[in-house]
Amino acid sequence: MLICLAAAATRAAASGAKQVGTSVAPPPPREAARVFSSAVVSLLASRPPPPSRRGKFKRQPCEAPMAPKAAPAKKGDAKAQALKAAKAVKSGTAKKTTKKIRTSVTFHRPKTLKKSRDPKYPRVSTPGRNKLDQYQILKYPLTTESAMKKIEDNNTLVFIVDLKADKKKIKAAVKKMYDIQAKKVNTLIRPDGKKKAYVKLTPDYDALDVANKIGII
Repeated sequence: MLICLAAAATRAAASGAKQVGTSVAPPPPREAARVFSSAVVSLLASRPPPPSRRGKFKRQPCEAPMAPKAAPAKKGDAKAQALKAAKAVKSGTAKKTTKKIRTSVTFHRPKTLKKSRDPKYPRVSTPGRNKLDQYQILKYPLTTESAMKKIEDNNTLVFIVDLKADKKKIKAAVKKMYDIQAKKVNTLIRPDGKKKAYVKLTPDYDALDVANKIGII
C-alpha cells in the first residue's frame, strides 16, 4: 500500500511539471520520501476512526445482599426483656458454683451400666456338659496300708482324684458323693502323675464307718 502511495505521489509531481510545460527531471530520493510521508499522513487523517467498544458493555456495580428487616418487637417481648435485664442487674451475671469435696488423691473411672446378655437365638444347640462332676473328680479310694493307718489314726480318707480338681472341688464332691463334711483337704501329685487327696473329716463323722459304707474295709 505504501509503494502505491509513493508511485501516486511521483506521478502527481510529473503531471504538474508537464502542465507547466517545462521538462522536469524526476525528483531526488529525499524529495520523494518527503512527498511519500506527507501523502501517508493525509491518508491517515482522512481515515474514519474505528468504532469504540468501551461503552458497549457496562459493568454493573456489585451490590451486597440486603439483610432482612427485623420484625418490630412486640410490647410483651420488650417487657419480658426489660424484666430479664432488671433481674440480671439485681442478681448479677456471675453464677455461684460449689466445688465438690475430694476425699481421695486418686481418680477412678466411673462404673458404667453393664447389661446382661440377651441373645436373640442360642449360639450352641445344646448346653455344655459339666466335665468335672463328683464322679469325675473322685476316681477311687486308696486301700494301702498307709491309707488304712490314716483312716484309723487321723480320721482321714485317701482318694485318687482328677488332676484338674482343686481342694474346694474335692471337698464339694465328697459332700455330694457320701454326704459327709470334710474339715480340710491336702493334695499331692505322685511320681506316676496321679493326684492324691487326703480328706480329713470333722469330729462328727467317723472315718471307719464311712470306709465300711463305701466298701473299703
